[in-house]
Amino acid sequence: MKEKVLKVLESIRPGLQADGGDVEFVKIDEDNVVYIRLVGACGGCPMSQITLKQGIERIMKMQIPEVKAVEAI
Repeated sequence: MKEKVLKVLESIRPGLQADGGDVEFVKIDEDNVVYIRLVGACGGCPMSQITLKQGIERIMKMQIPEVKAVEAI
């Protein structure tokens, strides 16, 4: 499961990097909740929750249906 998550994050990363940000994988728990860290410009952006839920989480759940949620740490 971790390898699938990392692969999806790699596909998302270029879009975030284009805006001066990035995403780091932290962990996936036993309930299939993925924890990430938004860094760079994404870390302090007021739109980061929208990026997280409508961007990263939506793509993650679409490509890996077992993922229940994506949360930022």
